[in-house]
Amino acid sequence: MKFYEFEIGNFANKLVREIFKLKPGEQFVITTDTRAIDSRVADATAAAAFSVGAKPVIIGIAYPLGWGKNIDPLIPIDVLSGALKGADAWVEFNQLHGSTPYHTAIRENKKLRYLCIGGTHGDAEVLARTIGRVDHAATKKLTDTTAEIVRNSKHIRFTAPAGTDVEMDTPKTKNGQHDPNYLIGGNDGYADTPGIHMMTGQLSLVPKINTVNGKIVFDGSLNYGAEQGGVIREPIHLTIEAGRIVKIEGGKEAMNFETWLKSFNHPQMFGLAHTAIGVNAGAKISAYNIESERVWGATEWGIGAIYSDLIGPNGVDAPAHVDGVCLNSSVWLDGKLIMENGKFLIPNLAELAKKLGK
Repeated sequence: MKFYEFEIGNFANKLVREIFKLKPGEQFVITTDTRAIDSRVADATAAAAFSVGAKPVIIGIAYPLGWGKNIDPLIPIDVLSGALKGADAWVEFNQLHGSTPYHTAIRENKKLRYLCIGGTHGDAEVLARTIGRVDHAATKKLTDTTAEIVRNSKHIRFTAPAGTDVEMDTPKTKNGQHDPNYLIGGNDGYADTPGIHMMTGQLSLVPKINTVNGKIVFDGSLNYGAEQGGVIREPIHLTIEAGRIVKIEGGKEAMNFETWLKSFNHPQMFGLAHTAIGVNAGAKISAYNIESERVWGATEWGIGAIYSDLIGPNGVDAPAHVDGVCLNSSVWLDGKLIMENGKFLIPNLAELAKKLGK
């Protein structure tokens, strides 16, 4: 018996049958790279797709040393773009999100169902605890309900024990309704409709960026560049004014992070992109930021490029995108505390969390 052998099969079948709802004849692209922890994950996913009559193909490339358009020189852009433009569905185990093939596929292939679980590198243990064992339907109900409450609010404040204390407005149209160009919605993990989908267990929201002011302190994880970042040893303090980072303080990790941001010589690399609340019942802080940012009660902050699924219609361009995590967050909506140190206080949200074991 091999490591997580049964769990890999369970994950692959859940991915194909429940999450993608693949149909006979559909062309299913699975992307991976040479940093893959366990090649059995991609193989099992292809086998599960084949078992329902779909037509799977695995595309493996060299590890591209980062995220976003800055990896373009290291990847086969034309080959990837061509394959993804013709696919019905695509699951990403590697790090293509934000690259030119990603943008080309999203722009030109309107039937594509894309699921980003990029950066997990086919780690069977991570995929088992964040997807295979998670109740997607219950998580979706929690994130959808919370998203509706957030969309109806005007002002948000986040705090956390490490020192985070930051406020912002939600984006509104002239008639006071939520501006649909700004994403406020749950990442429920389902990829059964055309469009961009993310790993389950996160409520993503894009505020009115220029209203974000205060302190953000990363004490969970921060992934950037190729081999940099990961689990944080010393808190990294960001001072935010009008949606931009104006000061970075802390130890060596903070200094390295600031140097990396400056290396792009691009103003948007110091701009906030979005935030999110983690509600994946199986997630824990790990070397994989896509898991860490879904830890229950964590808040995640994106910096740099703002992709078109976050702010429509075209997003905000930048060479790269970074995500950092604050643990045990509290959330106020229009002055009312709805989450305290990672626990929901509103009765209907607390009941949904209880069903997920939180």
